[in-house]
Amino acid sequence: MDRFDAMQAFVRVVEAGSFTKAAQTLHMSKTTVTQLVQQLEARLRVKLLNRTTRKVNVTADGAVFYERAIRLLADMDDAETSLSGAQALPRGRLRVDVPSPLAAMILVPALPAFHARYPDIQIDMGVSDRIVDIIDENVDCVVRGGELKDQSLIGRRVGNLALGVFAAPSYLARVGTPVHPLELEDSEHRIVGFLWARTGKALPYAMHNLDERLHIKGRYVVAVDDGNAYLAAGLAGLGILWLPSYMSRLHEAQGTLVPLFAGWRLDPMPLYVAYPPNRHISAKLRVFIDWVVELMAQHAPILDRHTS
Repeated sequence: MDRFDAMQAFVRVVEAGSFTKAAQTLHMSKTTVTQLVQQLEARLRVKLLNRTTRKVNVTADGAVFYERAIRLLADMDDAETSLSGAQALPRGRLRVDVPSPLAAMILVPALPAFHARYPDIQIDMGVSDRIVDIIDENVDCVVRGGELKDQSLIGRRVGNLALGVFAAPSYLARVGTPVHPLELEDSEHRIVGFLWARTGKALPYAMHNLDERLHIKGRYVVAVDDGNAYLAAGLAGLGILWLPSYMSRLHEAQGTLVPLFAGWRLDPMPLYVAYPPNRHISAKLRVFIDWVVELMAQHAPILDRHTS
């Protein structure tokens, strides 16, 4: 029995809650994963898991061993990285999940420079605006906009997304240019709705000037749950958009989006990298997070350090 493989299999079963899911993420057969865990239990002479037809639960002994195993695996990963000497670069597979517009417009275009710096890191990048179960899906970290709702995760604030309100010239030519945000509530104007993954609903936007603070919900003819589709709907003239500056900047310059409501502001949206509290920050994850911080310092800097 390879103790490294056995510990890795056990850890994944605990985190996934299933031999089948663990086998999928480890690219092994379910039989192999089962045998590795059984061999580990036989070697330790303790029962690590309670198995039923529907679920796998960790025993008290298994919970203690799990905490030690994840630290040992992480230390082994770091030790292997450092074996080649002080100049050794991080390596290995890294699974991350990021919003689709951020991937398309910022992260993916910058990946060649990351790969040149860290050629031995393999990135599996999930690109979506859905809520990802980090543990169940064996994801090392996620990048997400908005305040973190899951208090079980550790979050590092990596940027502030400045927001603005925009519309396509075709939309404004057809419906007219609104002067006050309240016009979006009781007129012919329409927004493009964004269905947030946490609620599945379109949420109101907080806007303010020197004298007023409003929450604008508006009405829509289409609502989507993907940032790229949201932008595409606005460019097609289907409604008014609330966008971070990294998504709007190029279209403003090209004249395909027009900014609205001069003098009104929206609170910036915080951007976080989040990861599980029991997940050791390996060298490869550490350099990935630092790279995201570098990128967002260019595109969405945290100007007020006290809010970070």
